[in-house]
Amino acid sequence: MTTQANSQTMKPATAAKKLGVYLQATPAEFQEGVVSRAELSALQADPPEWLQELRRNGPHPRPVVASKLGVSIAGLARGGVTEPLTTEQIEALKQESPEWLQKERATQAEVRKEAIRLKEKKAEQAQKAAEQGR
Repeated sequence: MTTQANSQTMKPATAAKKLGVYLQATPAEFQEGVVSRAELSALQADPPEWLQELRRNGPHPRPVVASKLGVSIAGLARGGVTEPLTTEQIEALKQESPEWLQKERATQAEVRKEAIRLKEKKAEQAQKAAEQGR
């Protein structure tokens, strides 16, 4: 990837993170260069075949693996998953449904429920404060 004069650039690791792909699986020219904001936008708008393939089959970085499994990144670590996984490996894990995965999914569901409850409580308090201010 090349840079243009006076354009903001980012390291390949940052661009890979924004694209949701595992840096080490990207082409060498991507890993060795810098990426401008315009190039990143172009990659997002019209992904080349290598990017489509990585997004489809992996290997996927931990945030993507966690999302596909419905767990947190910490939950992955607790389950012993520390390496990037392919889509096939993720699907196999879902099929196996090991105990740690079931537990982490339940934990994540509770975290989401609590976040919603707190958001609703905060909105309710804001509403009450607005009514008292009238």
